[in-house]
Amino acid sequence: MVAQVKKSASPDFREGDWVSAYTGWERYSKVHALQLARLDPEQAPVTTALGVLGMPGRTAWFGLMEAGRPRPGETVVVSGASGAVGSLVVQFAKKAGARVVAFAGSNARCDWLTDKLGADLAINYRDFPDHHALQSFLADQEIRADVYFDNVGGLITDAVIPRINLRGRIIICGQMSQYLGGLDQVQTGPRFLHHMLYQRATIQGILARDYANRHDEMLAAVASWVRDGSLVFEETIVDGFEGLPGHLASLFDRASTGKLVVRIQAD
Repeated sequence: MVAQVKKSASPDFREGDWVSAYTGWERYSKVHALQLARLDPEQAPVTTALGVLGMPGRTAWFGLMEAGRPRPGETVVVSGASGAVGSLVVQFAKKAGARVVAFAGSNARCDWLTDKLGADLAINYRDFPDHHALQSFLADQEIRADVYFDNVGGLITDAVIPRINLRGRIIICGQMSQYLGGLDQVQTGPRFLHHMLYQRATIQGILARDYANRHDEMLAAVASWVRDGSLVFEETIVDGFEGLPGHLASLFDRASTGKLVVRIQAD
């Protein structure tokens, strides 16, 4: 949550200060001062604390740079690449000198990934009826992955795993394709773990909470790119507390680009 202080009993915060904290979906929250982080709206828009300079930024930075360890000249494959995390992974990988292959669910998003974010190739996974067709395309294009940053699972993961390179690194950040009732009875991906054996590759799951105590490290690396405009980030801002359930559901039909922010006006 990002909010303004309305009343404070702490000398560290005054009325009108912008802060971030972990709270519920509510108009007002009573929070201990130690649970708040002060935001400076003159340094960056406060909404960035929910996206590029918040949890998604932390997930993308440590997930890629620490778990993925991309090296110049390697190929990084990103599923869900137009989302809040994936779009940052694409750019962090490019800044690390890697070649980036990005997956998204529409031609418009693929164009955005190549034209705005610098992905070397963007693939609309909806163009492929199954993982066999997608894997054949990857083979025809001679695409192999040194790092696979997976936000989606399913068809994409089934196609990419057989294309992993020797000692490749797979980072599992999300399984978007399975969230609508498929987590307990998964029908696709990953089913080809023998390729992990042959390639002596690794799979690592990552959560933003794993790096919460290192958030300042991410800010030190990323905030300057936000200020100088060299890091592209998009926000889809929608209004209305009453619409929160619908806005949450929209994440699963990928109706938003970048970080989805729900703006609530206090009474």
